[in-house]
Amino acid sequence: MSAAYIVALIAAVGLFLFGLAQRARRRKELAAWAATQGFTFSHNPNRFFDERFPGFRCLRRGHSRTAYHISEGTRNGRPVIAFDYRYVVGHGKSRSVCRLSAVILQSRIALKPLYIRPEGIFDKLTEFAGIDDIDFESAEFSRAFYVKSRDRRWAYDVLHPRTMTLLLEMPRFSIEFDSTHVIVWKAPRFAPDRFEAAMAVAEGLLDRLPDYLIRSQSTEEQEEG
Repeated sequence: MSAAYIVALIAAVGLFLFGLAQRARRRKELAAWAATQGFTFSHNPNRFFDERFPGFRCLRRGHSRTAYHISEGTRNGRPVIAFDYRYVVGHGKSRSVCRLSAVILQSRIALKPLYIRPEGIFDKLTEFAGIDDIDFESAEFSRAFYVKSRDRRWAYDVLHPRTMTLLLEMPRFSIEFDSTHVIVWKAPRFAPDRFEAAMAVAEGLLDRLPDYLIRSQSTEEQEEG
């Protein structure tokens, strides 16, 4: 057995053990964080989590999708879930594992799809091709965030000046609305203390929904019921 092979083997074992230690540390930190929130915590992987929230695009990417380090509870009367998530893109030699962390908060009223994320360089380039997102009166907000919704009026109603100020002042996350929940997430995984900030963003969005919008959505929900 050559010296180079032995060195490579030792390095591989070292990296494996380091990975185990890092995973154990994160599990311990997230379990402690969940306890401070009064949430339940499970580190067991859930391979059907994406089926629970089929409306969120960020949970439908790739294959071999798995949620883990799952904390569940309530926050100011709203059910909340915080978790780590991974999925696989490609196969064989082109296979890569992608990770993110997220918080999902349940709304008290019906919602409509809405997608918000930090704007990137590629978004600037697509503007020249006519692929524009929704722009707002706040030039600062429009430069900072990419916004999409099939219902532009809904986007304008949700993202009024107070809400735009909140998003500009908070750490930058990607956000999606489905019909009943809002997810706040970021890739790759974020530190345990960022879960608190993500929950604050989700709460801030829902708490700032205008009264007229709440009445309108509540009326629509009753009529559909």
